[in-house]
Amino acid sequence: MLSELSGKTALVTGASRGIGGATAITLAKNGCARVVIHYHSFSEGAQATMDAIRAAGVETASIQANLGARDGIQSFRDQMNQVAPDVDILINNAGSLVKRAGLTEFSEELFDEVMDLNFRSAWFLSQEAAPSMIRKGSGIIVNLSSIAARNGGGPGAAIYAASKAAVACITKGMAKELAPKGIRVNAVSPGTVDNHFHEVFSTSQMLDAVVKQTPAGKLGDDQEVADVILFLCSDAARYIYGQTIEINGGMFMV
Repeated sequence: MLSELSGKTALVTGASRGIGGATAITLAKNGCARVVIHYHSFSEGAQATMDAIRAAGVETASIQANLGARDGIQSFRDQMNQVAPDVDILINNAGSLVKRAGLTEFSEELFDEVMDLNFRSAWFLSQEAAPSMIRKGSGIIVNLSSIAARNGGGPGAAIYAASKAAVACITKGMAKELAPKGIRVNAVSPGTVDNHFHEVFSTSQMLDAVVKQTPAGKLGDDQEVADVILFLCSDAARYIYGQTIEINGGMFMV
């Protein structure tokens, strides 16, 4: 339990499973008084996450919205003002590759969906959360980038990689702007994590190749990423601003 999280309200997007679900539960187990989760379509997973939060003795609520669409982002913002108007911790986790597509087959609609989901939502949800943080003189924002932002992504993932590079970029910009107001903004950059994302978008052959190239000799897991996010939310990270922490078992060394 972290005393600095006592009484705090956290909001985690994309928390029906994976990194988001693990992060929401980890924040609940480590002192947050209220953890609000967002999900798009996997309502059963959202319920499971909320059940685990309640089992930790923490209040919870949910927001349903499609962050891959402009009207979905606005719907989220509207609901946020009702459900979680005074967020202390914002975890911009929601994101997806959506589908693998090469340059010549990448439609404008797919481009917009990928960029809205991974990049635009992080910017505008931070914009929604910032005023109350500024009034309180404190707050934490953690964005989710990706190793793809460093290496351009795998086959058919160039725009996903670009969206995650944009996330790393705005993390620095937001950190510079908000640090004087008492708000810390950082990001994490997971490598290949053994979760639903790669069940959908990667083959076993692709994952085996990643393991062979990874010094740690294994894929990551959701909890390993959630623990780093928890660290960034804690006082142990009180002098860390604008950083993107790589979590990839040595796959990419800066």
